[in-house]
Amino acid sequence: MSIGDSAELEGHLSLSDRLKVFKASQFDPDAYLLSKCHAMTEKEIKHVCSHLLELRKASAEEMRKSVYANYTAFIRTSKEISVLEGELLSMRNLLSTQAALVHGLAEGIILDSLSTGPEDSEAEDISDVENTKLTKTEKWFVEFLDTLEVLLTEKRVEEAMAALAEGEQLAKEAKSKQTLSSDALLKLKNALSVLRQKLVDQLAEATCQPFTHGAELRSAVLTIKNLGDGPRAHTLLLNSHQQRLQRGMQSLRPSSTSYGGAFTSALSQLVFSTIAQAASDSLAVFGEEPAYSSELVTWAIKQTEAFALLLKRHVLALSAAAGGLRVATECIQICLGHCSLLEARGLALSPVLLRLFRPSVQLAFSANLKRIEQSSAALAAADDWVLTYASVGARPFSSTSSLNNANVSQPKLSSSAHRFNSMVQEFLEDVGPLESLQLDGPALEGVLQVFNSYVNLLINALPGSMENEENLEGSGSKIVRMAENESQQMALLANASLLADELLPRSAMKLLPLSQSNRVDATPKRASDRQSRLPEQREWKRKLQRSVDRLRDSFCRQHALDLIFTEDGDIRLNAQIYISLDGNSEEPEWFPSPIFQELFLKLTRVASIATDMFVGRERFATILLMRLTETVILWLSDDQSFWEQIEQGPMPLGPLGLQQFYLDMEFVIIFSSQGRYLSRNLQQVIKNIIERAMDAVTATGIDPYSVLPEDDWFAEVAQIAIKMLSGKANFSSMDRDVTSPTASISAKSISSVVSHGSN
Repeated sequence: MSIGDSAELEGHLSLSDRLKVFKASQFDPDAYLLSKCHAMTEKEIKHVCSHLLELRKASAEEMRKSVYANYTAFIRTSKEISVLEGELLSMRNLLSTQAALVHGLAEGIILDSLSTGPEDSEAEDISDVENTKLTKTEKWFVEFLDTLEVLLTEKRVEEAMAALAEGEQLAKEAKSKQTLSSDALLKLKNALSVLRQKLVDQLAEATCQPFTHGAELRSAVLTIKNLGDGPRAHTLLLNSHQQRLQRGMQSLRPSSTSYGGAFTSALSQLVFSTIAQAASDSLAVFGEEPAYSSELVTWAIKQTEAFALLLKRHVLALSAAAGGLRVATECIQICLGHCSLLEARGLALSPVLLRLFRPSVQLAFSANLKRIEQSSAALAAADDWVLTYASVGARPFSSTSSLNNANVSQPKLSSSAHRFNSMVQEFLEDVGPLESLQLDGPALEGVLQVFNSYVNLLINALPGSMENEENLEGSGSKIVRMAENESQQMALLANASLLADELLPRSAMKLLPLSQSNRVDATPKRASDRQSRLPEQREWKRKLQRSVDRLRDSFCRQHALDLIFTEDGDIRLNAQIYISLDGNSEEPEWFPSPIFQELFLKLTRVASIATDMFVGRERFATILLMRLTETVILWLSDDQSFWEQIEQGPMPLGPLGLQQFYLDMEFVIIFSSQGRYLSRNLQQVIKNIIERAMDAVTATGIDPYSVLPEDDWFAEVAQIAIKMLSGKANFSSMDRDVTSPTASISAKSISSVVSHGSN
């Protein structure tokens, strides 16, 4: 049967029959409504609402008619109620009289009656105390207990407090005037204590009610304190605020998709405002008593820990696992901002938050660094190793640069290096606000870690590098796009050097900003902390540079090996190119050996590329050229097979071979000096190997000084070779006498060359 049919059927019933269901003592409105509206349409619901309104009007009319129809009976009943009230009052007075008779018994019986309830006393002793006379004080005591019971029952707190004070005053007077015996006085005090405890329990129950707050709560707590139960009063005050906090947190709890900054802000404000209000109430009622202050601090720490765990579970855990360091940073900043407002009240709760938040932040920290490393590897696999400025819309390197000097202030990097720099900047910006967590040191180490990983990718991009072969054997995930030509390989060095020398240190200043350490309002302690960490940052920059040095050394080693070895693996820089000269009948054409010609040409190309790539960082280009030259010469110095043939071979080094060797070394010294990448180490190594070659000739019984031309001849031939190889001169136009040592051979010592190498 539908609701409409039910309503139509009820319309044919009398009003009293229709209202019976509402008159039943077991009537449940919710169940009734659910039974009627379980599967109703909107039209049926409107019909029922209209029907209910009609019932309401009919019920009001029925009541009005009933009152008028039974008005006489109503008046009669009212009079009977008044008479009944009078009889109850008489009965009450009678009971009071009987109670007074009970208390008029012998002293021992009085004490027993005080220890038992009034009803028990009347039942047991009323027949024995009818003729007992009570003193005035004892009569007052009986009436006082009765009155105080009524006040407590009716919850008239202020009047009950006044009555208790009056009773305690009477007890003092009775003691001093001895109007009551010691046992009766003891019972009076015990009765007052019981009634006081009953009042405390009533007030304690009131503090637990959700509608009790503000001034009403403070009044109840103060009353309990005044009644002599201060510890319980303070605990009840804190419990009341805790219940209020729990109700507020339940109302704030959203769905799993809506957790975030808004939820964190609302929850943080609720928690710390509640703690602040509890601190204010505690101070207002209890002052600064150490016991209560200690309990307040303990309670505040407990609430803060519960709040932090809730936030970790619903906000920080997911963001940390996904590497959402920025989300974690925002949440912690919000919490610390609200928490800092409590410091003026003597509640320093920030360390509690930081201790609990630190593991989640460290998890997000590690996940973020891992994401940077993985993204860099993916980008390096598709990088064309061409240096460009950052694309439009990319993260700017300097926010203060203008459009006119944008190309000057913006770095030229390959695509993977641009993205790596951007990710590191974002990471350090997210870590920067978490200064109180003291993550600047781990952050710098993390950046160093991902930079080392990126440099390993750059090393892997060098064709045929030893590191590349080793890494490819150990991990297939390190595959990168090869840098095939010298320009691309130099781009690898440009990426690493610019990141290590400028970009990463500038990004790191977000953690240790000098401007902030120089602020007027910076505390001396904080400024000293920053200054003490500057050596750590300098050491960090040196570690970055050492990582770049690994890449540079790999570059130099690869190009040195390309010069020294042929594609088939044969050694081009061997002793035969010098030993074989003395077996020929004809005088050789004096010119630097082919391998040193190629070294010069390679260094010239590298220098030309470096001029364009390392603008403003010429020192790095100079060191690169220096290291590349040293790598070749050091290989020659350490090649044992080369020197075994020179010194111990069947065909020892002769005069012409020594002259060619000396010319090659002089050629290296001159073009390195002109290119301004002649290092003291290179000079010393060349000096040592020249002396070793001369010692090998001396061992054959030939004076090396007698077979070598003047120093000017070596220098002039080297200069001519440099011009020829540079395309600035034509060999056909050269004077034969200039290139022939026979025109200037003498026994002059070559100490000038050796001394030149030592300068």
